[in-house]
Amino acid sequence: VSCDYWRHGRRDIDMATVQRLLPGLRELGTETVLVSGGEPLLHPQWADIAVLLRGQGHKLWLLTAGLALGKHAAEVARWFEQVTVSLDGSTAASYAAIRGLDAFDAVCAGIRAAVREGVPVGVRVTVQRGNAGELPDLVALAHQLGVASISFLAADVSHAEAFGRHGEPVDGVALRAEDLPVLRRSLDALENSGFASGFIAESPAKLRRIESHDRARLGLGEPPPVRCNAPEHSAVIEADGGLRPCFFIAGSTKLGDAGLDEGLNAPSMRRLRASIRAGQRPECRHCVCSKWFAS
Repeated sequence: VSCDYWRHGRRDIDMATVQRLLPGLRELGTETVLVSGGEPLLHPQWADIAVLLRGQGHKLWLLTAGLALGKHAAEVARWFEQVTVSLDGSTAASYAAIRGLDAFDAVCAGIRAAVREGVPVGVRVTVQRGNAGELPDLVALAHQLGVASISFLAADVSHAEAFGRHGEPVDGVALRAEDLPVLRRSLDALENSGFASGFIAESPAKLRRIESHDRARLGLGEPPPVRCNAPEHSAVIEADGGLRPCFFIAGSTKLGDAGLDEGLNAPSMRRLRASIRAGQRPECRHCVCSKWFAS
């Protein structure tokens, strides 16, 4: 599994960089490329890049805000095996309050269009102050939209540059102490609704970690233990060719003429992964997005 992070801030990845990636992706046995951003569908050559990657036999997974999904649904379904849409509000009002734009109906229409095209679509919710009380409503909305699943992720307010951000997270995202009972009631409601169908991607125990993360950040408890080996199985490739072991930890090498394999296995990157394995990186202690790949 590998992650191709092709949009960093306002800079798009260019075709020459993608071409340089291809031999390394093949040599490393890459199975899946997660196309993220920024917003991948705003890249003027997103479809050409998808064609190149698919031509190498890689499975493609699109992570999108959904604003342009309706326009490109047929082509997205042609090239991507999986689509995840970030949707943080259950109503037009809450979506606008969180995202700062009136695009709820357009995003929902795009999701429906992709579902009609037959591509598996999931919804991802970043749990934050503005939607902590809406989690059951978001599950209901996801059912109405016809998606295959919904997942929940604690808002990351510790890493200013993850996922192409620059500067500190927007004020109003992090939960306050008075928001914790609201979140707890939402989690209780989800747990009572049942998880047997698998529509909610997380287990009840994993969802409860969201509250634990917020309590720890507020000094009300210890952060939940993190079990993660993602850097051993995946990498993040930035638009400028920068290589990272994960979205949250800066790397020390770039994609050069020697290719992806040499960049990822340079001594400095090996040392960085070793420090992550040994639990020496402070970023990992508060990570909201840990991932364990079975051997």
